[in-house]
Amino acid sequence: MQLVIKALDQKKVSDFPQIYSPIGRMSLLCNLLGITAGMNLETEEVSMKTAFLHGDMEEDIYMEQPKGFAVRGKEHLVCKLKKSLYGCKQAPRQWYRTFDLFMVDHGYGKMTADPCVFMKTFADGEFVTLLLYMEDMLIFSWDAEKIHGMKGELRKSFAMKDLGPTKQILNI
Repeated sequence: MQLVIKALDQKKVSDFPQIYSPIGRMSLLCNLLGITAGMNLETEEVSMKTAFLHGDMEEDIYMEQPKGFAVRGKEHLVCKLKKSLYGCKQAPRQWYRTFDLFMVDHGYGKMTADPCVFMKTFADGEFVTLLLYMEDMLIFSWDAEKIHGMKGELRKSFAMKDLGPTKQILNI
């Protein structure tokens, strides 16, 4: 069962002054895949489970109690959201902000051309590049151990599904 908020009731400015969330551009994805093939890089895919639940709410958002979860005699009460839920207009932005902070804390920088591409260079000259596309991501590197290390760090903070070596992404 998945809990989804009725976002149609949210009012712009008072409930969500800002909802923009960057999404990796398709043209950049194609370029990265071309570079990957040309440089013979390892590429693995990860999908975050319940990604939007990782974002903390900055605004006060209330929702009706879900059917079947109301306490007898308190059916008139509402729930104040602490975490963003699927359906909240600001949920993608809150997820991106949480993920961005995680990546910066782990020494990754963002590409100027696309804020959804994170890269870290190591002392040995190796690098790891990560492309975020909502809750899915591709991780590129020459060193498979560095990819597995990155996935280990992600796993410590987020529930994720490790999809292994990339076979297909966004129907490509």
